Amino acid sequence: MGPLLIVLLLALILFGAGFALHLLWWIAVVVIVLWLLGFVLRGTHSGGRRRWYRW
Repeated sequence: MGPLLIVLLLALILFGAGFALHLLWWIAVVVIVLWLLGFVLRGTHSGGRRRWYRW
């Protein structure tokens, strides 16, 4: 009974980690797209230094 619980717990942990990593990849893709859009859509004001973000 003990080894079965260990295997089930390990499977649950690996499934949770896989789901979290998959979600983090999608979040990273969205952030990169928004960052690139910031370069494309930024306006050229005096000096060209104005940006819509603060980084």
